[in-house]
Amino acid sequence: MGKFMVAGFVQYETIVKVNELPVPYKQFDSIPDMVDTEIGGAGFNEAMALTWLGNSVDFMSMVAKDLSQEEIKTFLKFKNVNLSTDFVIPKLDGMPTSVILYCKGKKQTFEDVKDIRTVPYDYELLEKQIQDKDMVLISNCNFCRPIIELARKYHKPLAVNVRSMRAEKVAQKADFLAAADILYISDDEVESTPYECIDECRQKYDPEIIIMGIGDKGVILYTKADNSVIEYKPVKTNEIVNTVGAGNALFSAFLHYYVKTGDAKEAIRNGLLFASYKIGFVGTSNGFMTEEQIDQWKRLIWNK
Repeated sequence: MGKFMVAGFVQYETIVKVNELPVPYKQFDSIPDMVDTEIGGAGFNEAMALTWLGNSVDFMSMVAKDLSQEEIKTFLKFKNVNLSTDFVIPKLDGMPTSVILYCKGKKQTFEDVKDIRTVPYDYELLEKQIQDKDMVLISNCNFCRPIIELARKYHKPLAVNVRSMRAEKVAQKADFLAAADILYISDDEVESTPYECIDECRQKYDPEIIIMGIGDKGVILYTKADNSVIEYKPVKTNEIVNTVGAGNALFSAFLHYYVKTGDAKEAIRNGLLFASYKIGFVGTSNGFMTEEQIDQWKRLIWNK
């Protein structure tokens, strides 16, 4: 069992299944199973997935002052995930919220993060909890910035989910990119080819590992140890229902197995399996595989 610190957003998420993007105007529509609203957020989903796989996880985040901790605890209990909310602090004036319009693999996201960009997290609490961790996983949001210094101070491997590498936003993420030992990037808004982006990140930031999600084409893995860049095709364990949250699932499972085995190539195969099952469910915090299920599918697909 690995010990993880995860820091990132927890928010209300509403996923709306639509027939096309952009959505044509229609005053009213009533369709069964069109709208799903749950608690989500990249950090929350990663913490849930890592807990589901048997790890000890400290999840560091902030929520609205008027949000009852019992609401999150009840949600986690319903999902059968034993993730502690001890470090989810009610400090915000409002609850971060997103609405995601989803159509056949494409999505359009509307996000209102309230005041989370300006409210600091408790530094002393971060420093206290980081010291016994095997891995630290953060999103590139402002309240996570102090963790960069702490990971360096206590010699903890740092994994960063930066998702978008859109040119105008890269400068805002430079400290996260430079500090990361392991980077996860999505190709959604990459302005060069995925391989060019990986090569640029490798030369500029020198991480140990880069993972780039390339949608329905699979994933690309760069490992500094052997200077290899390998593309892995997607696998199928479930019918595709909704791909929102697939990257978070893949990255979480990869880190679980990488901490457990130290084998990045084996970990990425397991991450692909974990994500392939997750996309058979609506909601970013649904559809997690167990280790036993991953082992079963691995034997079926790769005879391992």
